[in-house]
Amino acid sequence: MHEINDIEQAEIAKGAKGAKGAKGARAVKKDFDIPGTFVFTPAHARQGYHLNMFCMSLNKTENREAFRADPSAYLDKFKLTPAQRKAVETRDWLGMLQLGGNIYYTFKIAIADGLSMQHVSGCMAGISEEEFRQMMVKGGRRLGDPHTE
Repeated sequence: MHEINDIEQAEIAKGAKGAKGAKGARAVKKDFDIPGTFVFTPAHARQGYHLNMFCMSLNKTENREAFRADPSAYLDKFKLTPAQRKAVETRDWLGMLQLGGNIYYTFKIAIADGLSMQHVSGCMAGISEEEFRQMMVKGGRRLGDPHTE
């Protein structure tokens, strides 16, 4: 599981500040208190804009091929923060979400890598792909399970 360092924590806090003073801005509840869940808020959307644009670029075959051929050069085209870039390079799926990535967009990286949703979800839950698959067959995880926290 990803341990958040001081730099990443600062980036998360920066993204969570919201759009103070923006026209039409509404107050966003900051504490959703959903155990085991990382909620994608408008602040996270702003924080993860460049990360999500990178992910969306992988919709095009030529971009997936360029990313596979030279990941570092391809990532240089996007204004990712150092923590976002590291999360992409290490395939830190939960870290990408914590740094503003949208689950549907970040999954495009997994698709480019030939990974299944069960594999990615297992990584985020700290279990194997097969363990995750079996957990879903049995009805999912319950609050209080060791992988919920």
